[in-house]
Amino acid sequence: MELFLLLLITGFIVAYRLFNGDNVKEFIKEKGSVIINKYAPYSFKVVNEKTKKLGQEYKFKDYVFHSVIFGIFAAVVSYIYFYDLKICILYIVAAVVLVPYLAFLRSKRIYSEFLFEQVQVYTTNTIMEFATTKSFVKALEGVVNSQVLEEPIISDVKKMIEMSYEDGSIENAIAYMDERYPYYIVKNMHQLFLQVTKEGARDTGESLENMQQDIDMLVESVYRDRIDRKSFHGQFLKFGFMLYLLPMLVQYLVGNETYVNLLDMWYMKILLHGIIWFDSYFLLKGEKYYNENVGVE
Repeated sequence: MELFLLLLITGFIVAYRLFNGDNVKEFIKEKGSVIINKYAPYSFKVVNEKTKKLGQEYKFKDYVFHSVIFGIFAAVVSYIYFYDLKICILYIVAAVVLVPYLAFLRSKRIYSEFLFEQVQVYTTNTIMEFATTKSFVKALEGVVNSQVLEEPIISDVKKMIEMSYEDGSIENAIAYMDERYPYYIVKNMHQLFLQVTKEGARDTGESLENMQQDIDMLVESVYRDRIDRKSFHGQFLKFGFMLYLLPMLVQYLVGNETYVNLLDMWYMKILLHGIIWFDSYFLLKGEKYYNENVGVE
């Protein structure tokens, strides 16, 4: 195992010296892009493409930096646990492999935040347009023509307009949009417009004003929740990483020599592996919760 690792490092150094460093970097990026385009799920491709357009993509240097940090942390923790170089290498590889998944979760959070902002723009501007046109479809056309929306939501609004003209009704178009964007503010606004359209209400000013206030209150609560989640996330990571260091306390209490002797017991190794896996699962679940469904009801 040690020989294989040395050969791998030597091969990389030789390739880096034979070719320009930038060429090696571009080669790795190109091959990585090929693998992503071929095997990555559709959701990853969509999210990754959007974060690039927003200028918040996970760059090559970010992958390298976090791979090094995760690798070093995994090396230190696993060696303190087992004092075994082979196990240490396995955990380093496992930690580095997790970096793309964590990058994907981060991209999903950025994409989710972008979608919520677009939904806010969609609902607010539709209400404003409806107050002028008194027609839901005309309001949608006004929002599209104002060019305040971006993909993918602008294409979905255009589809709503097409469906409304084809069906002669807004019901199917609203059902389509509600399914695509299951946000509280979207469903409530659509329900109001559906009710107004069916009942033919004349004075909708007060209802629209109340709806706009509801949207403003919800948006405020979402942004407040985002700040609270970020603060909690920092404390959560500190707590999670501290859990990895529990064996250091055990070594301090029983002594290093006694601890090393305990490692000869097979069930002790299983217990230590279990602690690492549990802590890792705990942290990954927390990261998944933090990065997903921002603003979704």
